[in-house]
Amino acid sequence: MIGCTKLLCGTATVSDIVKYGRRSHNLPPQMLQFSSDATPIVVWNMTNRCNLSCQHCYISAEDREYAGELTTEEAKAFIDDLAAMKVPVLLFSGGEPLVRPDLFELGAYARDRGIRPVISTNGTLITPAIAERIRATGFQYVGVSLDGNEEVHDRFRGRKGAFAETIAGIRNSLAAGNKTGIRFTVNKLNYHTLPEVLDLVEREKIPRFCLYHLVYAGRGRGMADLDISAKQKRQLIEFLIEKTQDFHRRGVETEILTTDNHADGIYILQYFERHQPERVDEVRQLLEMHGGCSAGQKMANVDPRGYVHACQFWGHKSLGNVREKPFSQIWQNTQDEFLLKLRDKSSHVEGRCGECRYKRLCGGCRIRAEAATGNLWGEDPACYLTDWKE
Repeated sequence: MIGCTKLLCGTATVSDIVKYGRRSHNLPPQMLQFSSDATPIVVWNMTNRCNLSCQHCYISAEDREYAGELTTEEAKAFIDDLAAMKVPVLLFSGGEPLVRPDLFELGAYARDRGIRPVISTNGTLITPAIAERIRATGFQYVGVSLDGNEEVHDRFRGRKGAFAETIAGIRNSLAAGNKTGIRFTVNKLNYHTLPEVLDLVEREKIPRFCLYHLVYAGRGRGMADLDISAKQKRQLIEFLIEKTQDFHRRGVETEILTTDNHADGIYILQYFERHQPERVDEVRQLLEMHGGCSAGQKMANVDPRGYVHACQFWGHKSLGNVREKPFSQIWQNTQDEFLLKLRDKSSHVEGRCGECRYKRLCGGCRIRAEAATGNLWGEDPACYLTDWKE
């Protein structure tokens, strides 16, 4: 995750981070990307079930019951283990987490054990009453997916009226006092709507906007040809740089971030090399602390049946199952070659990524590389940098 506002506007500094010791359990939520340990944020896809059927869903969720999902008691044992290893954040995702009846019970359970619970949702089920339950349970953040303007969003979500329901859900969540943000996955079909979406973010006073680059997983694997071009990616980050600075200058209290393409951080570093060289060292240090893609190190995923993955897009590769072995033992397995390599990815990346002078700050997306080339250590096809060699 690249904190555009943090890097461009100086809202996070090296000294701010160092004073917390860079330990994930001590860092404020907005600084977890700069932690120095391998205690991850855990994304738990608590159910495959969803009330929508979205084109780019990475687990291909549907509106039906799925067998074998973790029970409430199994989930509590899983949460107990996360608390013992001091996992800082548990993100309840899906499918759609709000269709699972024990969401609020488990959210409160995590909260009471010192884990910050957050939700990733499509927003359509957040009525005023549900928004109040989210607040009362202690969920610290609600991330809502939005795919563009009304026409585009409804097409992606597979249902007319989904946009209006999502916007209503966002408004209900904000009105109840929940910190609520938008998640926008960019592709050729919605790229042109980004200015409209950011206008909506400003108009609705939404405090966080996170742009996701397309990852070729789940139904998204079939959308690889819909990924935007390198030229469009450069235009995109230029627009986000301009918009981030504009928001900051005008006092619009919205944090802008991107995820799933760490070339964005390198592009911002190059921006400072051209325009504000006095800030280059600070920005480089922040990117070094971040360390590029967090899969297998600062980010983990557990699927509805308890299988552990390096991140939510690595569903095709299991590291173990929490029904058979505690998550902590699976994650701290020093004999797992795949995990060890992910945590030292700059030593293993090949092709353009292996030759890149920024590989320790980025490393590319290993899933996109595998999908495009068959080699998970190959070059990331979504890299758009032109100045990447000495």
